[in-house]
Amino acid sequence: MSIYDEWDLVVGCEVHCQLATNTKIFSSAPTAFGAEPNTQVNEVDLGLPGVLPVLNGKGVGFAVAAGLALDCEINQTSIFARKNYFYPDLPKGYQISQHETPICGEGHLDVTLEDGSTKRVGITRIHMEEDAGKSTHAGANSLVDLNRAGVPLIEIVSEPDMSHPDEVVAYLKELRAIVVYLGVCDGNMEEGSFRCDANVSVKRKGATELGTRCELKNINSFKFIKDAINYEMRRQIELIESGQKVIQQTRLFNPDRGVTFAMRDKEESHDYRYFPEPDLPPMVVSDARLAEIKESMPELPAAKRARYQSEFDLSAYDAGVLSDHRPIAEFFEGAVAECPDDPKQVANWVINELLKEASADDIASDEFKVKPAQFGELVKLISTDVISGKIAKKVLPKMLETGDGAEEIVEREGLKQVTDTGAIEQFVDEVIAANPGQVQEYRDGKESLFGFFMGQVMKASRGKANPGMVQQMLRSKLKG
Repeated sequence: MSIYDEWDLVVGCEVHCQLATNTKIFSSAPTAFGAEPNTQVNEVDLGLPGVLPVLNGKGVGFAVAAGLALDCEINQTSIFARKNYFYPDLPKGYQISQHETPICGEGHLDVTLEDGSTKRVGITRIHMEEDAGKSTHAGANSLVDLNRAGVPLIEIVSEPDMSHPDEVVAYLKELRAIVVYLGVCDGNMEEGSFRCDANVSVKRKGATELGTRCELKNINSFKFIKDAINYEMRRQIELIESGQKVIQQTRLFNPDRGVTFAMRDKEESHDYRYFPEPDLPPMVVSDARLAEIKESMPELPAAKRARYQSEFDLSAYDAGVLSDHRPIAEFFEGAVAECPDDPKQVANWVINELLKEASADDIASDEFKVKPAQFGELVKLISTDVISGKIAKKVLPKMLETGDGAEEIVEREGLKQVTDTGAIEQFVDEVIAANPGQVQEYRDGKESLFGFFMGQVMKASRGKANPGMVQQMLRSKLKG
């Protein structure tokens, strides 16, 4: 019997996305990852006397774009607030965030699960805030790095609509794909640009009242998120079944041991003593600015997947691979523009050949030598029987190395496919004449030898003979 037969899992997520700005949310300090500790901090980030925050306008545009992508209500007037708490990596003693009036209100995200069904996850809100610094603990010593203090974030808060770890992972993957597509966030989980807090509770099957939740904090991989939720669900069920109570806590996940452990009791909003930020006026997004952001919105992954399946007749899997990363999608579409009569072949070559040699980051780079039109030209040569797929696999590495076009390489190296009937017949006749024993065995019923004959003809033609024509002619001649 599954644990899900008796218990319901309830999960909501709070996802922090670092906005892809060059400077911090309220100061001109840089946001580059990996700098020496405490070298990317200025007087505004430290909250020194007399300094005033100045809002990063580019970050506002990113927040609105994320809200539009998630069908959120955009609050064209929103308010910043001070969230007060003490921790060594919070130099001002408060964090500037948004509370009662965030930039984005209710929305939703439709997620496709592995079985093909769709799950709608409600979005409660999206608000802007600054990040805190980072504490590193080593034995009896603690070190504080304030480089991240003031880094711009949006926090995307979902409704507690997810009831299985797989739903959570699917939601987070789709959300990450969206913010990366928009250019809002680079989505790097290892560097902390995209990180998840999961609020987990359980209740007996059919119960209407939600259980006490625990927050699993700052999990930075999809696998760890799934493992942490599975463990936390079982931990809470065991507590309840043994007559104990679940205590509302913030918990961390230890991936080496596969367990969660208490960090602190969970705070409520009143513990933070929110009040409006006195140094920042209400943030107003004008009608013109909102219209400009709407106009600049790209086609999002879910829409691309659906279009690729309907327009190009691709499978759900292939459409997903091609649309999950914007550079790959744009490369694919550029190649199809050059080879519009065979989009499925273009898709196969991108997925099965190009992505063996290059990542999405490689393809996005200005230094990537093969352009979409060149790749489309390569597939077009296959589709029109100028070269075979086998020859194309030799041409592609040369294109990646030199940046030369497929047609140029084929012409230069004499790689055109042999389609002349007379030339192919000569290759076939030579192979049949050279292997009389095998010919007789084939005619006696050993049809597995056909692959041998194909190989010999292709070898004789140095791989240039049209395989379809060879196959047809061989079958005819081997019948005698």
